Amino acid sequence: MIRFLTSGESHGKGLTSIVEGFPSNFNFDVDFVNLELKRRQSGYGRGQRMKIETDKIELLSGVRFGKTLGSPIAMFIKNYDWDAWTEKMNQTNKSDDIEKITIPRPGHADLTGTQKYWFDDIRNSIERSSARETAARVAACSVAKLFLKEFDIHVGSYVENIGGEFSNNPFANILYSNSLGDFSNALELSNEADKSEVRVFDKEQEQRIIDKIKIAKKKGDTLGGTFIVVASGVPYGLGSYMHYDQRLDTDIAASIMSINAVKGMEVGDGFNSANIFGSESHDEICLKNNQFTRSTNRAGGIEGGISTGLPIIIRGAMKPIATLMSPIKSIDFSSMEELESRRERSDFVAVPACAVIAESMMAWSIAKFFLLKFGGDSIEEIKDNYNNYLCKTPNTIKNNFSTKS
Repeated sequence: MIRFLTSGESHGKGLTSIVEGFPSNFNFDVDFVNLELKRRQSGYGRGQRMKIETDKIELLSGVRFGKTLGSPIAMFIKNYDWDAWTEKMNQTNKSDDIEKITIPRPGHADLTGTQKYWFDDIRNSIERSSARETAARVAACSVAKLFLKEFDIHVGSYVENIGGEFSNNPFANILYSNSLGDFSNALELSNEADKSEVRVFDKEQEQRIIDKIKIAKKKGDTLGGTFIVVASGVPYGLGSYMHYDQRLDTDIAASIMSINAVKGMEVGDGFNSANIFGSESHDEICLKNNQFTRSTNRAGGIEGGISTGLPIIIRGAMKPIATLMSPIKSIDFSSMEELESRRERSDFVAVPACAVIAESMMAWSIAKFFLLKFGGDSIEEIKDNYNNYLCKTPNTIKNNFSTKS
C-alpha cells in the first residue's frame, strides 16, 4: 500500500512530503515534479503570493542516480516569504506584540478549527487549513504520475467553466464516445488546456472568463467553477465491488473531495444520469481489436467500482474562494460583536489550479489500486505481472466459460 504524508504551515519555513510504498528502479524526474508545482501556481486571477514564490522541491531521500530506491521519498518545498513571518510563526518564542486573530472568515476553517482544537488565536487554524498545503500534495502525487507513466497511463484536466461562463463550442463530449476525440491520451488534452490562462479550449470563452474575473477583482469578490479530470490508459480490473472501501470510484471521490474548496464531484454522466431513461444512460458492450469495450463512456470508465479500460472521467465543482476583499458578516471572538470578517492575502480565482491538484489526487488513487493488483518490490516485477495480465483476451474468457460449462 502506498501512502503520503505532508507537513508544514502556510507561512512556516516550508512544506514537506514523504511518500512511501512505491517500488524500486523507476525513473524519478525532478524537473517533472517542479513543472507540476508550477502548473499548480498558474492561472489568471491568482493572488500576490504566486508572484513571490516559484515552488521547487529539494529532494531529500529515496532516489539515487535518477532511480527510486523503494525507500521513502522525502521532498521539501521552501516558503520564500518565511523571513517576513519569522516572528509571527516562531516555533519556540512568542513576542508580546504579536496580534491575535479573533475574527473568523465565513467559508474557511477559521471558526470550526478554532472550536475543535480550542485555539486562542485563529492564526493556528489558518496556517494548516490553507490551500498552501496542496503544493506538498502535488509534489507527493507527482511520484504517482511518474510511476503510472511507466505503463503509459496519464492523467490530465481542463476547466469547464468559471463563474458560470461555459463554452459556446464545448469540447466534444468524451462521455458519448469511447475515446478522447482529438487527443490520443489525457496528457495531450492537459497540455492543450495549459496553453490558456484559465485552462479552457475556447478562446472566446477564455476572454469572457477573464472579463468576469476582472469584475470580481473590482468588486473585491471571488469566483468558483467546474473542471474535468481524465485518466487514459487505465486497464480494466482496478477496484472491486466486494467491499465499499475497495471500490475505485469511492477512493477517487474521497481524494477529489479532500481538496480545499471542492464541494462536489461526479463520475461520468453523474447527476445527469438521474434525469434520463436507463436505455439512454448505460454503455453498450462491444468488441474492438479483440478486446471488450463500450460504444460510449457515460459511466466514466468505472462500472461496479471497477475500471472498464476506458478513460476515467470525473467532474469537480469548486466554490468561490472564501477570503473576500469586500468581506461579509462575522463575529469578533474577543467581544462577541457582529462586524465584517477580516481580510487575508488570497486569490480571486483558483479553479485552474484546483484542476491540476485534482489531477494529482486522481493519479494517486489510480496508482494505489494499480499497485494493489500488480504490486511488486521493483518496477521490473510489476511490469512482468502487468504484461501477463494483459495477455487475457475475450478468447481466453470464452475458453474459460467453455471449460467450466
